[in-house]
Amino acid sequence: SLLADAEMLGGPDPELAATMGFSGFGKKARTFDLEAMFEQTRRTAVERSRKVLEAREREKEDQVEKEFRSQCTDLSASASSATGAGSTLTPRETACSESEDSSDEDLTGPSVQSQTSAQGPAEDTDDDEDDEFIGPPLPPGFKDSDDDNDNDDTEEEDNNPVKKIPDSHEITLQHGTKTVSALGLDPSGARLITGGYDYDVKFWDFAGMDASLQAFRSLQPCECHQIKSLQYSSTGDVILVVSGNSQAKVLDRDGFPVMECIKGDQYIVDMTNTKGHTAMLNSGCWHPKIKEEFLTCSNDGTVRTWDVNNEKKHKSVFKPRSVQGKRVIPTTCTYSRDGKLIAAGCQDGSIQIWDRNMSVHTKFHCRQAHAPGTDTSCLTFSYDGTVLASRGGDDTLKIWDIRQFKKPLNSVERLPSFFPVTDCCFSPDDKILVTGTSVKKGGGSGKLFFFYRETFQKLYEIEVTDASVVRCLWHPKLNQIMVGTGNGLAKVYYDPVKSQRGAKLCVVKTKRKERQAETLTQDYIITPHALPMFREPRQRSTRKQLEKDRLDPMKSHKPEPPVAGPGRGGRVGTHGGTLSSYIVKNIALDKTDDSNPREAILRHAKEAEENPYWVAPAYAKTQPKTVFAEVEPEDDETDKPEWKKRKI
Repeated sequence: SLLADAEMLGGPDPELAATMGFSGFGKKARTFDLEAMFEQTRRTAVERSRKVLEAREREKEDQVEKEFRSQCTDLSASASSATGAGSTLTPRETACSESEDSSDEDLTGPSVQSQTSAQGPAEDTDDDEDDEFIGPPLPPGFKDSDDDNDNDDTEEEDNNPVKKIPDSHEITLQHGTKTVSALGLDPSGARLITGGYDYDVKFWDFAGMDASLQAFRSLQPCECHQIKSLQYSSTGDVILVVSGNSQAKVLDRDGFPVMECIKGDQYIVDMTNTKGHTAMLNSGCWHPKIKEEFLTCSNDGTVRTWDVNNEKKHKSVFKPRSVQGKRVIPTTCTYSRDGKLIAAGCQDGSIQIWDRNMSVHTKFHCRQAHAPGTDTSCLTFSYDGTVLASRGGDDTLKIWDIRQFKKPLNSVERLPSFFPVTDCCFSPDDKILVTGTSVKKGGGSGKLFFFYRETFQKLYEIEVTDASVVRCLWHPKLNQIMVGTGNGLAKVYYDPVKSQRGAKLCVVKTKRKERQAETLTQDYIITPHALPMFREPRQRSTRKQLEKDRLDPMKSHKPEPPVAGPGRGGRVGTHGGTLSSYIVKNIALDKTDDSNPREAILRHAKEAEENPYWVAPAYAKTQPKTVFAEVEPEDDETDKPEWKKRKI
């Protein structure tokens, strides 16, 4: 404030500034002209208000002009009808028509109003809104017919749901040689995971694959246990892996473990008091709304919910019971679409549904949903949440309204199922139900059946392969159908027009050519401190090195082909191309009987005595008469003291 006062009095005093410590800034204080700022603001406000008023006046003029045109159109129509009767135009009508002609000089042909005025005065208001068309008017009835065609196409597609099935194209992903028992797609449809009876889980990235269709990662998360179920969470960042052991696993998108459920104590009778499952798992799935919660069911007779952040204990336990109150094994489980209900299909043929927050008593149950003693392999809710579909081990597919759970709405029989994981799914529009059938080896082709949800009429079928169809998945975003088969294939059906992304991304990419130079050239060993005579020349280019190797007769020598016949070029043409194989063959062909080795040796004794060859000629001069060592009789050691006796 002192500096400001000094400025008002005629500038700051240098001594005062130095005393107060302001001299180090080196800048003069900035002043503001408030009157100029207010004036600028006022001018801006006036300019804006003027523009708004001009825009309003322009709208009023346009509206008046439209009304004037409509009046002139009515008059011209009446005038044209009057001239047809032999009458003349009044001066006002003439002026009106002249003004219309002058204003509409650009229009050619009959006016739009003159065509539509004959339809009745009630439609004049609608026609006034269409005065903004530019160019000549459309022929009568053209616009309506075009709209009708569009409506007919959409109505025909609605009436014929078969056209919505994307099956015009397919790709085949080779998972392995054994059954593909699990399929999973992330919510965006970018990655597919497959699991099978060969214990492998493979990751397929549609955007990263080329036409060779190779998986980018393969792992065995549960060692030697068959994979029962794979599913991405609602956010797509983690994967639930349910296998044949008692502990479910959660992996991240790249296959690295996030958590593993704890194993329960199998010696406790009441399964509520154990922290985890004690027997083989059958199925599992994620909560559709809560991204950290998932569900598993097991042969220990329980259905348990878990939290990803707590692997030491389950959240809650649901125990399905038979009519007599005994324990039954749940073979499949699922959440409803809103996540409020938990459903389980059991081995006694029942389907039992609990409220997620009340684990004691069932909310809905059907005791005779499927044949007792069969494995209900799949339960799935429709997208609207009102209908439940069940795929039974009794070769049936049924659809239920859980509010009237005594009798199925519809059912289909004679759909063979040999696998405890055969599933069914709804189409994205909720009108079609899809399931696969199983076949024995050499018993025909496994098929994918499509049924209309309302009537259960068979709409369509696809012959997939000469093995069972186990898993099927219809992704709502991609509009593509994934199928897992019994011979290790994962097929993707799509339509180039109706489907999005997914398989369409990888089929258009060409296969990458393998670089031959990398396989032929040897590794270059870098030895910086070697002597010049031992130092290898640095590789300048792979292509140049390859050309140099081609000139070298040793490196370019073609391997010798196997010899057929008696042999040539110094090589023996027997079973093998080496001398050792020739000798081995001759030894094998030697049929001399050496059953008595003493006789075999003494056979040559007479010839050796008469014509010595090896030992006798060496001693012919020095020792013509053979001298043999005398054999001393063994002394009786009984008289010797103990310490002289030879120890045996």
